[in-house]
Amino acid sequence: MIVTEGLTKQFEDFLAVDGVDLRVGAGEVLALLGPNGAGKTTTVRMLTSVLRPTRGTAQVAGYDVVIDAPKVRSSVGILTEDHGLYARMPAIEYLDFFGQLYSMEPGARRKRIHELLEQFGLLRERQRRIGEYSKGMRQKLALARALLHSPPVLLLDEPTSAMDPESARLVRDAIKALRSDERAIIICTHNLAEAEELADQIAIIRRGKIIAKGSPLALKQILLGPMEFEIRLAAPLNGEPTALFPEVAISAQGARWIRYLTQNPERDNPLMLRALLDQGMPVVSLQEVPRSLEQVYLEAVSAPDDQEVLDVV
Repeated sequence: MIVTEGLTKQFEDFLAVDGVDLRVGAGEVLALLGPNGAGKTTTVRMLTSVLRPTRGTAQVAGYDVVIDAPKVRSSVGILTEDHGLYARMPAIEYLDFFGQLYSMEPGARRKRIHELLEQFGLLRERQRRIGEYSKGMRQKLALARALLHSPPVLLLDEPTSAMDPESARLVRDAIKALRSDERAIIICTHNLAEAEELADQIAIIRRGKIIAKGSPLALKQILLGPMEFEIRLAAPLNGEPTALFPEVAISAQGARWIRYLTQNPERDNPLMLRALLDQGMPVVSLQEVPRSLEQVYLEAVSAPDDQEVLDVV
């Protein structure tokens, strides 16, 4: 649904995006992460045919962003940081106006507007002027506008910015519900917990270049090393863990708990449990020690500029 090859944008002496390669299939959500000024917004603008690439190519929903620009624009729904909402218009008139721009039939347009306003909790506020909306309400209205024509590609820039927790959860649930075999989604966000919850693939961009790309799990394994597990006991451990469990690397321990590293938990976890149970040790729990996407992100962006691009499945 989204394919870029060597996508590049240069503004005079400033290289904003440098040879970006992305592939997002139908049914996938990709989170594009990076510091401010890294090139995320410029990349999205090229994918919507708002900016013409300096070099490279991009196809969106099968259309070239240069050759087929009008078809690209009709195939994407976009939520930008600057919403461009018309403050004097009531919300229902605003959505109806955009429905007409998308050449939606009147009956289908009214039905779709009603569904979206209800979905985002704005139905009772539909006759209020947008200028009277809170920032979170404006964010939800902008997302409704992006979804109005049921586009096959969604490009969402900070979709839950400035929202209260309840509204943010509503929007995240809506994004999950939008996954389908006929739609691809790119999310640009600084909320790394949100990215980890929603995304199948992560791409980290720095100074215009993709420096790491892959699934959250694969990036954790490569950048953070072996998985870590913790076993908690109901009684003090008998003996030294290093002697009891020579097949794993003990990373930390206490009187009633052990942490260890393993590249093969399917093999090592049952061995650890069996060894403890054979000694009559009361095991309370065995669980993975959580590792966040934030750790992955910080590890990636702190790498030297000349480090090889990390691209994993």
